[in-house]
Amino acid sequence: MSKIRIKNFGPIKEGFKESLPNGTINEWMDIKKVTMFIGNQGSGKSTVAKLISTFSWMEKALLNGTLDSITENSTQQFIEERCGYLRLEKYFKPNSEIFYRGDYFDIEFEKGFLNCEEKKSNDLYNIPKIMYVPAERSFLSSVEDTDSISGLPRSLDTFRFENNRSLKALGDVLKLPFGSYQLRYDHSKRTSYIQGDDYELELSAASSGLHSAVPLYIVSRDLANVIATRKTDNSISALNYKQQIKKNAELQELRVGADDVLSNEHLDEFKKQEQIIESKYRNSSFLNIVEEPEQNLYPSSQRSILNSLIEYNNITNGNKLVMTTHSPYLINYLTLAVKAYQISKELKYELLKEKLAAIVPPKSMVNPDDLAIYELDEKEGKIIKLADYYGIPSDENYLNQVLANSNLLYDALLEIEEDNES
Repeated sequence: MSKIRIKNFGPIKEGFKESLPNGTINEWMDIKKVTMFIGNQGSGKSTVAKLISTFSWMEKALLNGTLDSITENSTQQFIEERCGYLRLEKYFKPNSEIFYRGDYFDIEFEKGFLNCEEKKSNDLYNIPKIMYVPAERSFLSSVEDTDSISGLPRSLDTFRFENNRSLKALGDVLKLPFGSYQLRYDHSKRTSYIQGDDYELELSAASSGLHSAVPLYIVSRDLANVIATRKTDNSISALNYKQQIKKNAELQELRVGADDVLSNEHLDEFKKQEQIIESKYRNSSFLNIVEEPEQNLYPSSQRSILNSLIEYNNITNGNKLVMTTHSPYLINYLTLAVKAYQISKELKYELLKEKLAAIVPPKSMVNPDDLAIYELDEKEGKIIKLADYYGIPSDENYLNQVLANSNLLYDALLEIEEDNES
């Protein structure tokens, strides 16, 4: 499991600290199959998500040859290009520390320098297709012919490419997971349409919630399915020249002396090593990093989009879903997904299984061992892990406290009213 540790970077100061039962302090945040970051504006939720994206990409790039290596000369390139891609280049401080512990590389930035250490693998590599879904995605639905637009932020431009490619891969119509809407894409006009029960209109004229949710849904759906079915697709499978050279060199080195293989035992080992090399250059999982899945959506639609994201995350074992949110509803819906998973393991009767599926679809359930929720504090720059009770996320969190505070404020108004009448 990959992990990350961050200190003195952007709004994050002390970062994450967790007291363990044995008296030691853990400062590593686990990047689990489902990981969520909550907190106020400016607390650093997106900062952590962007660093996870950046370091995951670097680990992948070091494996497949996009990055040759990391040296002292790589530091400025790391800050300006890799962190600049997600607009993090101004977040560095003289005492910034970022440590990433991946499956195949440990990468660290400390005292102004970048270093890494490779871990050798004797198993097939799990290489992710990494998609960062920015909050600005709704812009792509509000205008026509996005291919003609220049000057977009680089992360949004990448997402635009995947959004357009996903639209072109659609068939006739696609049923959306919220309301009774369907999506139709006119290939000749390069225009998306939303169909209701008795109408059709261009997506650009639809509601802001659909502007945000439709690109998120179709890109997540398409990339998850492409990975799961191992389809050949240029956007995620083709190797550039540099990567192809590196792959061929590794295979050639392995094949030196292969003609001298004398036994089936050695032949099997050779084939295994060949598969290991091949797996290094093939996407076999999907890392979906989503800013604010709830954006502009009614609570019931937030539940639908979350269930869809979890469903596509569950398609492949190695997939991961990382989210940032301001919505207390998403925490509550994750609680439902976890509790439903726990109940599903005990159910004996089909009727009860059907009742359970009506609340949480089986494909959208979450194993509590696969979930981590972190809460960020914008005032002190701290990060805490949300507690759980027997695997169920605690309701003692920032978002629920904000909801509870509205009740307290209402009570205060009633007291003022009573005092005035007395």
